[in-house]
Amino acid sequence: MTDIATASALRAGIAALLLSGSGIALAQSVPIVKPGAPGQASGTLSAEQATRLAQASYTPADVTFMQGMIVHHQQAVDMAKLVKDRTNTEELKTIAGRIESSQADEIAFMESWLKERGEPVADPMMKGHAEHMHHMMKGMASPEALAALAAAKGTEFDRQFLTLMIAHHDGALDMVETLLDEEGTATDPVMFQFVSDVESEQKTEIGRMDKLLATLSADPRVGLAAGFDNAGEAIMGLVKVASLRKPAGFFNPANPADLRPPVAPRKDASDKAEAAKPAEAVSAAPAAAATTAGAATPPREEEDTLTEYAERSPLLDFANTDMAFFGDVMVAGSYHGFNIYQLSADGVPTLKSSVVCPGGQGDVSVVGNILVMSVEQTRGRIDCGLEGAPGKVNEDRFRGLRVFDISDLSAPRQVGAVQTCRGSHTHSIVSADDKRLIVYNSGTAGIRDGKELAGCVGSTPGDSRTALFSIDVIEIPLADPSKSRIVKSPRVFADEKTGEIAGLWKGGDHGDGTQDTSRTDQCHDITVFPALKLAAGACSGNGILFDIADPLNPKRLDVATDTGFAYWHSATFNNDGTKVIFTDEWGGGSRPRCKASDPKTWGANAVYDIKDGKLVFRSHYKMPAPQSDMENCVAHNGSIIPVPGRDLFAQAWYQGGLSVMDFTDSANPKEIAYFDRGPIDAKQMVLGGYWSTYWYKGHIYGTEITRGIDVFALKPSEHLTEAEIAAAKAATYENDRFNPQTQTRVTWDKGVIDAARASRK
Repeated sequence: MTDIATASALRAGIAALLLSGSGIALAQSVPIVKPGAPGQASGTLSAEQATRLAQASYTPADVTFMQGMIVHHQQAVDMAKLVKDRTNTEELKTIAGRIESSQADEIAFMESWLKERGEPVADPMMKGHAEHMHHMMKGMASPEALAALAAAKGTEFDRQFLTLMIAHHDGALDMVETLLDEEGTATDPVMFQFVSDVESEQKTEIGRMDKLLATLSADPRVGLAAGFDNAGEAIMGLVKVASLRKPAGFFNPANPADLRPPVAPRKDASDKAEAAKPAEAVSAAPAAAATTAGAATPPREEEDTLTEYAERSPLLDFANTDMAFFGDVMVAGSYHGFNIYQLSADGVPTLKSSVVCPGGQGDVSVVGNILVMSVEQTRGRIDCGLEGAPGKVNEDRFRGLRVFDISDLSAPRQVGAVQTCRGSHTHSIVSADDKRLIVYNSGTAGIRDGKELAGCVGSTPGDSRTALFSIDVIEIPLADPSKSRIVKSPRVFADEKTGEIAGLWKGGDHGDGTQDTSRTDQCHDITVFPALKLAAGACSGNGILFDIADPLNPKRLDVATDTGFAYWHSATFNNDGTKVIFTDEWGGGSRPRCKASDPKTWGANAVYDIKDGKLVFRSHYKMPAPQSDMENCVAHNGSIIPVPGRDLFAQAWYQGGLSVMDFTDSANPKEIAYFDRGPIDAKQMVLGGYWSTYWYKGHIYGTEITRGIDVFALKPSEHLTEAEIAAAKAATYENDRFNPQTQTRVTWDKGVIDAARASRK
């Protein structure tokens, strides 16, 4: 649709063509029988009666939709009328004028549609309940919200209006989706065209309003300039110590930013567009001509008719992923393998060696001379080859847990490999002694064909052998890592009473206005805290607290559900194990989920206290700076910053940057430091930003998916004293190592603790 008049004319043209048709009556020489209910006599129908259902061009649901959308649109018109006298923002006036004009036009069309079919304009079931309509239709503003809007002025009015109107438009989209989900609805071509127009217009308007809403924020992170290596930056409470580009062999020199290629222009596009224009002879429907008096129709912005860039993005061939640390060494994982860095006294990494072993996801952990790496992609090969493993079944394919000997940091060797049915997305070192490692493996990919790996069974209903609904417990014998194997696959999601293996969240939403939460058939991350014999599992549809006193047999202590979580992604304890943070990876990390209009509790953190082995919800936290629609952003990986007496969390938000959260008061978390860059590209969204940000021995290290590695130091501020920063630097890590999903309790000398405490007085 190019403008409102064109859409109205098109709908009118379709209606005229339909109304010009005539019925065809065929001779009927035998009776037409209509059976009754069981035990009742049959009746007969005339030919006209018998075809009445077939001739029906609309359903009761169509009628209800139109009646409800009239009320829904009218509230939008009423809200738009408030704008002129309450704002000085010209762009908002333009948006409001467009809403007032277009939705008044659509109200007139809907009323005409109903009247032409002999249907009431107002739903009789809703008579006398107009003041409660906001409870009955999605996105409707409450009377209290409307009163507050009418009383507001200036920037506060702008913020309230845009927030309410974006939710209102989202509600209209939900109404369209609900209608189209019902079989047999919107088969009337006129109505289908109208519904399609509503959907297109509302989505476009939401995009405009979201961008305007973001500009109302005073946060320095809003509106940063785009660029792969020259993006704008904003920083608070931190000092950037170093930025390292990816090493040679770990990026595409021809396309280091992983941009999608532009689509070649289509030939004769202008001619085709001209031919597609509706004939001038088609007149507008009378109903479509009615508009709000005095409301001029602002010119509609020209919209793209062709996709400017290729629809499919490159594979994450070279994406940076997770990190592990030991001594003065950092290992940075990648979909392409891993890189080993030596850390200098000032925290700056120097590349020691690079290991190419494709297969993603590349999460790493280190214990002694053993490095463990997760592999999940189907292109992974047993021999680390670069040629991939094509086909549904390939004997050279590897998906699971690789084991490397890194006793010589300059020449790591693969010494073991454990194939698993769902690969390895992440893993956790649960226990380590001088004889073996015990590792929890979490696979989230599709189940392998049993012809490729014996024992892999899919999701056939009723088949209890399925590789779903379990985790893998893997043993790595240190004397001979080649004998590493799965020793157990506990059904950690089973119903404790019935034994049903699918005993937790079944998937789906939790009711109106809630998130669609993934089914609990896997864990994405399991963070183990061996010293406390606890683990926190972020398990797709639930957050789970485990007792791991017996590492081979983890037992559920408690299960949490959040109606705003889409996918329980990761978990982090505080240092004494009395709190745990769960993260929600709404959109899978590839979508822009931190826009100004996005819910503040979706794609966020959930902070829980742990009381007597139970999870007690306390609050949500989401990085507060609105991001653009060119920046993938959602809660991702982070670690504790060890300041005695406080609970601080340094966290990656993809292209939302690095945010340091203070959750000492678990009911009121707040941001105390941040770093952010502008998007990788101004015209297309590229998957990028921080995969992980971890504190280790005085610095925060961040793996930038596309750009490289950044190093930061904390800076004294009103939120953090110099003595507290010194205490964090002086913290001692158990076994002098940090693995992302194996949490170790840090300790301090008494003098350090006292100095930090005194500095807060």
